[in-house]
Amino acid sequence: MGKLEVADVQRHLAAPANCRLETIETFSSITSTNTYLLTQAAPAAGHYRVAIADHQTLGRGRHDRRWISAPGAGLCLSFSYTFSQPPAQLPCLTLAIGVAVVRALQDLQVPAVSLKWPNDIVALGGKLGGILTEVRTGGSDAVTVVTGIGLNVRLGGNTDIGSEPGWALRAVDLCSIQSEPPTIELLAGTIIGSLQATFDEFADSGFARFANAWREYDWLSGKEITVDTPAKQVAGVAVGVDRDGALLVDCASGRERVISGSVVLAGQAEPG
Repeated sequence: MGKLEVADVQRHLAAPANCRLETIETFSSITSTNTYLLTQAAPAAGHYRVAIADHQTLGRGRHDRRWISAPGAGLCLSFSYTFSQPPAQLPCLTLAIGVAVVRALQDLQVPAVSLKWPNDIVALGGKLGGILTEVRTGGSDAVTVVTGIGLNVRLGGNTDIGSEPGWALRAVDLCSIQSEPPTIELLAGTIIGSLQATFDEFADSGFARFANAWREYDWLSGKEITVDTPAKQVAGVAVGVDRDGALLVDCASGRERVISGSVVLAGQAEPG
């Protein structure tokens, strides 16, 4: 694929997204688009900056897992947005971002995409992509959030996409779902527009406006799972998320709330 032309991405942005855009920067290769934006000036409140790379050499996933793909294999996009004040339910933002990505893919006629709590994008029972959200605070009330989106488009060879142990050991790509996937420029522009609208809406309403959509896309719902948390192991049936984004698990001893952890499906052993 090589380095994208900014104008080719920007022409796929709707007017509202263009009005809030400060910069789009593209790279043939970079250590990490998230790391790069975290070192740049924060956007003004209500505005955003974007970094897109063809290849990341030190890409990161959740829990500092690696997310490294071959050049031309996928989309590596980070989106930096500044809230004028900390939004309510900030821990739920990653879930709302997942909804934004699924909606963008649906607009591009990508079928049957789901979300796995808290930050994975699922298709054909495998990992299509992932989300990494990092918060950057300053001396004022403003809060800047940098969100990394990794999507597999055309995989080949050995690719390390940061899958959770015992879960989505098989990566899938858009070429497995569509005979003619969207161009990277169209994919990036559509996702950027969906993210801009989602961040604005989240600033106004929090997670409430996204809860029904999350339930619709919830891949874990009704599945028997085990969650390794920092404190203990939780085993039971996934039954959605709470108002603050916590995973709800019905266990033999009652309902448990999980704030952070790694999910393993029942019957799938962790690799040795």
